[in-house]
Amino acid sequence: MEPNTKIEKTIRVVELVDYQNNSIVSRTILDKETGSVTVFAFDKGQGLSEHTTPFDALVQILDGEAEVVISEQTFYPTAGDMLIMPANQPHALKASKPFKMMLTMIKS
Repeated sequence: MEPNTKIEKTIRVVELVDYQNNSIVSRTILDKETGSVTVFAFDKGQGLSEHTTPFDALVQILDGEAEVVISEQTFYPTAGDMLIMPANQPHALKASKPFKMMLTMIKS
């Protein structure tokens, strides 16, 4: 599915990306001036180092488990959970087990 493609059927988000050994796989499903939606698959032990963004972000865990740190507070979300990462707050994540997430960035 290409970004901004008209969807004519329902899609199982968790099936949009596959796990790959020792890798992080991502797929952008919507990319607009006001925000984006990207689906990620992280193999166990993979993650994103601490960083900040100028925009709020919503993370929805689709499968597996992760360790997420937001402003020095640690969370352990599993499938079905979601977290809000506030703009300009340091955050990082690491796969406790292979996990998939959907990241929604809000730019306005």
